[in-house]
Parts: sequence; structure tokens; C-alpha cells
Amino acid sequence: MNGSVLPEDVLRDAPSYTPHPHELADLELLLSGAYAPLTGFLGRDDLDALRRRGRLADGTSWPVAVTLEIPPELAERLAVDDPMRRTIILTDPEGAPVAALEVDDVWATGERSYGAGGTVRRMGDGGHGPFQRLKRTPEEVRALLPPGRVLGVIADRPLHRPQLAQIAHAARTLGAHLLIMIPVSGPGPDGLPPEALVRAVFAARDRMPPATIVAVPLLTRGDEMRDALLRARVLGSYGVTHALSTGEMLSGGNLRVLVPRELAYDNRDGQWRWRDDIPLRNRRLAMTPAEVDDLLDRGFPLPEWHTPPAVAKELVRARPPRRHRGLVVFFTGFSGSGKSTIARGLADSLREGGERTITLLDGDVVRRELSAGLGFSKADRDANVRRIGWVAAEVGRHRGMAVACPIAPYEKARAAVRAMAVEAGAGFVLVHVNTPLEVCEQRDRKGLYARARAGQLRGMTGIDDPYEEPADAELSIDTTTITVGAAIELVVAYLVENGWVEPKMQ
Repeated sequence: MNGSVLPEDVLRDAPSYTPHPHELADLELLLSGAYAPLTGFLGRDDLDALRRRGRLADGTSWPVAVTLEIPPELAERLAVDDPMRRTIILTDPEGAPVAALEVDDVWATGERSYGAGGTVRRMGDGGHGPFQRLKRTPEEVRALLPPGRVLGVIADRPLHRPQLAQIAHAARTLGAHLLIMIPVSGPGPDGLPPEALVRAVFAARDRMPPATIVAVPLLTRGDEMRDALLRARVLGSYGVTHALSTGEMLSGGNLRVLVPRELAYDNRDGQWRWRDDIPLRNRRLAMTPAEVDDLLDRGFPLPEWHTPPAVAKELVRARPPRRHRGLVVFFTGFSGSGKSTIARGLADSLREGGERTITLLDGDVVRRELSAGLGFSKADRDANVRRIGWVAAEVGRHRGMAVACPIAPYEKARAAVRAMAVEAGAGFVLVHVNTPLEVCEQRDRKGLYARARAGQLRGMTGIDDPYEEPADAELSIDTTTITVGAAIELVVAYLVENGWVEPKMQ
């Protein structure tokens, strides 16, 4: 599993492919041995047996499917009888080889999607990125653990005083060594980047019992049962005997799950105790994640009774007040809707205040400078929007504000841009300029609609190409009923009200 035995010419000639983020997380867990006894992605026989009997085809117990999806062109290339030509080099998003997949099985899973199953073998030195020293294999961690019980905690959020008190109580009651597992495959539930979450957990280390801390590529998929089963399996592979539940988690094998009682802060002596043991008049309930986020967003200090100062310091560094955080304001709408005019006006208005660095990504300028050579097919439109999204997210990552105004007709591409901004630690505001198509046609400043109606232009949004109206827009503006100036004021008012910019001095 730690090295490839494939011939060099096979590796040299093999196609490369970058899996989706959740598949890359699964790949790392396969390579590390955290998914033992699995040695690769499951094929059809194992998947059929899993559905019918809850076991793999050879009878091995395993809870859920671990699969890899590949594009049609790659599936066609693998549809050969020569086993020497059935290898894929799986790469990370930067294109660095991570593993070789020896494909045993390829099958259609949808109209244009295919599954591939087979054994994976590590390539390269095991990855890069911050906190590599914490990415230990289960075998390495088990060798470090003392004999006896091991209490596992998945810290997918920062540890505040109530969580720290629960951990200390459980470890003391069990007489167990503590293992803290930090998911590092993407932003956590509260949007913190993985490296910031690691720093926040380490900031709380002096408030917890002696602990082993390990970084693991756990990634939620929106399926609570599947996530719970896999998390229990991974915890068990690292030698955990008891897990303190931080959400949905299931017992399995030798793993027992502890569901903690709710704690509250006792105003009488400043201690955290079981909630029902404190009189109501002296009781303070733990803050919810939303309440913590709200204080950080508005720039208010986190109360020391709830959050250790060292943890609060890391959270403020990673999640500064919204007025100091990166932001992507993304306009979408038909050609002629007024989105570019509003976007330019917004950028000018914000530049007058001088508190923000503004980058304007106008659709026409981007087409000329960033997306030259792209056409107007669905694939090219998506590529154009994703390029804009990537640049905008990078602006946000460095705490600037990006204002973008492409047509962006497809929901999937807009969702990808939102995800890029969130991953970069920036805010995202979608503004739908929903001026009706007939009004946009009447304006037709560039003559595009007239050419499309005459059959001289193909792929015109609203004419022979669809526009998928957003259901998740933070703002919706119809420029047939208000002036451009009023539309700009609406957007500015939203940004001020939600703390993204300071109100203008009168």
C-alpha cells in the first residue's frame, strides 16, 4: 500500500484524473489503512453484496459504499482487455500524483457518469500542506497509545469551555487516554479553514487532559447515517475504544459511543456542571455555534466564561469581523438586465469610502482577458463562470472585495462559485438582477437579442439557451421598477445591514 509495484511504462502512459473532494478524502483514508480491510474503491460485485447482505462479496463486514466516479472519456479509454492499460493516476487538485488505481471494474452509473473499482497504491511522498506532522496513519498512532481505554473525540469545531469540561469528565470517568481527531479535508461546519481549526484546537490543549492529536481527512457528505458509520470505523482503526459523541455517531465493533449530558455555567463559582444541578437563576447555557459566529461577525469579544482567551484569539484571527473579511458580490441576470451597470456603480461607491480594496470582474472584460478562446456552449459558459469564481475567491481569501457580473445562467456553476468563496474564508452575496426578458430585449444595447431572433447568433441566454433562476439569492432587483442609483443603494444597504461595510459618513 505504501509503494507502487506497477511497471514504469504503465505509470508513464496511464491517464491522470483528479477525483472529487470527498473521493480524495476516501482515497487518503484507503492509503493510510483507516478503511482497512479495504484496499481500494469498491466494484460492482462488492456494491451488490453490500446492498443485499450488508457485507462485501467475500463476506467481509463493511458498512457503506466507498466509490469512485470517472468521466465518460476516461471510461472509454479503460474499456480494453489489456490489464496493463487499465491504470489511472489519481492526482490532487494541483495535479500532483497521489495514487495509482489498478482498475478491475468499470460500469455506467448514469447517463454520462461511470464507476471504477480497483486497488489503490500510493505514489509520491504522501502529500503536502500545513500540519503534515499530524497526518499519522492508524498503525503509527496505535503504536503511540498507552495500553487501556482510549477516548476519541472528533473536533470538527473549536473546543469551548463546555466541550472541554465534557471531555475532561469523560476521560476522568473512564480512566482513558484522549485522542483528538481533527478533520482537515475542507472547511468545517462553521466555515473555518482546516489550518485555523487545528490552531484553535491546539490553543485549548492546556485545558484538556494529556492527549494525542491527529489530523484525518474526514469529509461530511450530507448523509448523516453514512458519515456516522464511516467515522465510527475510522475511530476504531486508530485504536479508539470509546467515542464522545459530537453529533451523529454510531457504536460498532469494539467502539462504544458516549452521549454527553448538557452542561451549564454556574454563576456562583464559575464552574461548568450538569445543567439540571444548577438553580435556574444561577445558570448560563452554553452558546450555540450561531451565537459564537454572530459575535465574531460583528466584531464583539467572545466571553471568557465560555471561550478560553487563547481559543478566542485564534478564532478572531481566522474569522475577523465581516467588515474586515473578504467578500464576493456576485451579480447574475440576463444580458441587458442592468447587472453590469449596478456592479460598476457599486464598485465606485465602495471605492469612495476607501475602507475596501475593490476588484471589479466585468463579464465582457473577463471574456477578453481571462476567458479568451471560450465559446458559449454550456461547458464553456461554466468554465468562464468558474474562472471568475476562482479569481474572486482568491481576492476574498486575501480579504479584498470582488464584484463580479457575468450572466452565469446555470445553478451548478453559481453554486460552485459560492463554494469557492466559502472555502477561501470569504463571504458570498448573490444578487439576482431579475429584469424580465422582454425588457432586456427592448434595451438590446449590443444588438444581441435581435441577432439571436434572426438566427444569426446561437446560444443566447433566454432565447435558445436556458437561464436557471436562482432560489438562493440574497438580493433580487428588477430594474424596470427602480433606477440604477436606487438599485446600487439597495445593495449597499444590504452590505451595511449585514456588517460587510461601514455606513457612509454623512
